[in-house]
Amino acid sequence: MKGCDKKKTEPVELTHIDTEGKARIVDVSEKKETLRNAKAHGFIIADKEIIKKIKENEIKKGDVFAVAKLGAISAAKKTSDLILLCHQIKITSVDLEFKIIDEENKIIASSAVTGYDKTGVEMEALTAVSIALLNIYDMCKALSKKMVIGGIELLEKTGGKSDYKKQI
Repeated sequence: MKGCDKKKTEPVELTHIDTEGKARIVDVSEKKETLRNAKAHGFIIADKEIIKKIKENEIKKGDVFAVAKLGAISAAKKTSDLILLCHQIKITSVDLEFKIIDEENKIIASSAVTGYDKTGVEMEALTAVSIALLNIYDMCKALSKKMVIGGIELLEKTGGKSDYKKQI
């Protein structure tokens, strides 16, 4: 089945669709294993009280960032169970960082995932950020359910056929 690439006017082959238009996992058996890296980020906006309690480690469920980081690492390792056409990847590293922006009542979660495989780790990086933010929400929802999660995006990826870096 053919589709259109936004950069080109000519049709491109859709890799996750067979000749009958049905979903399939891409055959990567002929690809070479290379070092793959991906970075992603996203944010959660909460009220001032929640941000203050997180900073002072006063959330009753425990250390918010520790739980969010462990959840993110676990999620990155299980991405192929959650994203159905994703391959299982040999992940070699998952790291998460959290940055509080007080004036915006915002926490930014950033992930960096590395693996050595035949396909990339973008989905693992995006999944890690998503689950980190959901863990923060879960840890703080007793205080408010008005938190907003957003801005989840791929920042960069290297390895494989092409590299990507978000233009700022």
